[in-house]
Amino acid sequence: MGDFFVYTIGFPVTFVLLVLGMALAARRILGLRVGLVRTALACLLAMSIASGIFGETNASPTTSLATIQLGLSLLVVIGLLAFAEIIVPTGSIPPPTEWWGLLRRRVARTRRYSRITAIAFRHGLGPYLRGRERSGTDLARSLRLALQDAGVTFVKLGQVLSTRADLLPEDFVDELSLLQDKVPPARWDEVRAVLDAEVGPDAFREVDPEPLAAASIAQVHRAVLASGAEVVVKVQRPDVRAVAEGDLDIVSRLAETLQRTRWGSALGVRDLAAGFAAALREELDFRVEARNIAAVAAVADDSVALPRVHLSTSRVLVMDRLDGVPVRGTAEDEGLARTLLRFVLRQVMLDGVFHADPHPGNVLLMADGRLGLLDFGSVGRIDAGLRSALRRLLLAIDRGDPAGLTDALLELTARPEEIDEQRLERALGQFMARHLGAGMRPDVEMFGDLFALVSRFGLNVPPEVAAVFRALATLEGTLAVLSPGFNIVVEARAFAAEQITERLSPESVQRTMAEELQAALPMLRRLPRRIDRITGAVEQGRLSLSMRLFADERDRSFVTGLLHQVMLTVLGATAGLMAVLLLGSSGGPQVVPDIGLYQVFGYNLLIVSVLLGLRVVVAVFRPRA
Repeated sequence: MGDFFVYTIGFPVTFVLLVLGMALAARRILGLRVGLVRTALACLLAMSIASGIFGETNASPTTSLATIQLGLSLLVVIGLLAFAEIIVPTGSIPPPTEWWGLLRRRVARTRRYSRITAIAFRHGLGPYLRGRERSGTDLARSLRLALQDAGVTFVKLGQVLSTRADLLPEDFVDELSLLQDKVPPARWDEVRAVLDAEVGPDAFREVDPEPLAAASIAQVHRAVLASGAEVVVKVQRPDVRAVAEGDLDIVSRLAETLQRTRWGSALGVRDLAAGFAAALREELDFRVEARNIAAVAAVADDSVALPRVHLSTSRVLVMDRLDGVPVRGTAEDEGLARTLLRFVLRQVMLDGVFHADPHPGNVLLMADGRLGLLDFGSVGRIDAGLRSALRRLLLAIDRGDPAGLTDALLELTARPEEIDEQRLERALGQFMARHLGAGMRPDVEMFGDLFALVSRFGLNVPPEVAAVFRALATLEGTLAVLSPGFNIVVEARAFAAEQITERLSPESVQRTMAEELQAALPMLRRLPRRIDRITGAVEQGRLSLSMRLFADERDRSFVTGLLHQVMLTVLGATAGLMAVLLLGSSGGPQVVPDIGLYQVFGYNLLIVSVLLGLRVVVAVFRPRA
């Protein structure tokens, strides 16, 4: 039998056909698209093993033993491929043409890992990275300093985490809120090179080399267009995109690792990282910011000035220059504070598109007495359902209604499978008594306690809602600059009450009823006919109820797959049992000395049983989409 394999591998064409046949058989038996390279390697190894086994026997090559030999070879190939698929699934190893690029990225990622680790150790986070704690360390402050030194991506990550009071303790939220992304400006020759590459050297009559402001992602310069219009130019820093992409890869890998832990899975770390990466990539594309300005301006009124975009590319944004000064240091004005709050609340509650970062540096006091908003790189969007739930939440707070607050909160959050709603309602009642009782003055800290309560009951706040509370928390600081002592909660409750009153006005109710009636009219026209059919069927005894089981394709796929695995298991076990019985019998004609026909059948059935078992094992360990 050993000569059979020697002759086979001696002919390249025959070997290629054998590899293709083995690949086809492996795909059919395992239910996988196995690569030809690993199939060829498995064939070579299987032939070596089978040649060694049959080369030690003196049996003559008969047709009966050839089936065992071929089956054993196939069994070895399938076993090797099944093991390889479980350990290294097909497609997880990139083709050789991509190895050089992957190696370069791996080296760059390793160097970045080393820098970040060095920064963490420098700020005393080393013991925490090794799973130990060290007394006397202000962990929140050390984390904030480490993130600040790590660069743009980690500064942005810390700023996002500072808005998640439902996930982090209060001291971490307070400390991360201090993160600033102000950095020294880039060299003018580098900025000029970006401008020339993006919009051409003739787009501007002049550009002031001294920036008005510089941050970690971009810097802003005064400029005059070729048409003579005075504008400001937002230019992305030359190296920020490459650094951010490398850091996002690191954040994604860390999130995948943390997702395997119990607390990481409970917090949805993978989804948080994906949302953060998507938001940062949008912020790195100034065309997105241009669309954000257009979306906000389309639904905004004239109470707050917005810049008009002249042109935009992925790295350059040219806008009108708003004639104003930052509100910090200006005269106090409660009317302007109320106008700004109502402008943002109208965006959140009614329009669904809102400025997500209204800090004092992004708010200007205009020469005409109005306020102006800058920097639309961070814009939030919430759908009609969430806007309605937010309105009901504010209305429930205004009425002191724990049941209404519970219902609105459960609509706003992703509720766990099991939750004690009565206990949640009692906790919310105590929360309202503590913050909204007689003589109490509601403040923004009330939202911190609300987030703590949400976290205690395992409710997951969607990123869109977290962006709303982040914007309101940031806005509270800006309003405190415009009017110290301004109460954002009281004004927000008054705004919500006005909106509810406006919706209950006779004209609004009449318009809403007309719209609902118009939508329901086709159904109402068909209703008498359907009632007549139902009553006629009842009268004649023909009324029946039809239910379709497994109407969902996913349910059918699950049941079909389960039955398939059960059938394979039963067939494999039956073939194995029959093989054991045949191998233990001594009857039947002798094929070769010491081997009868029943033993040949037994060996073949044993191979079939093992192959079916491998199919079941691979299906169990196969990654789910």
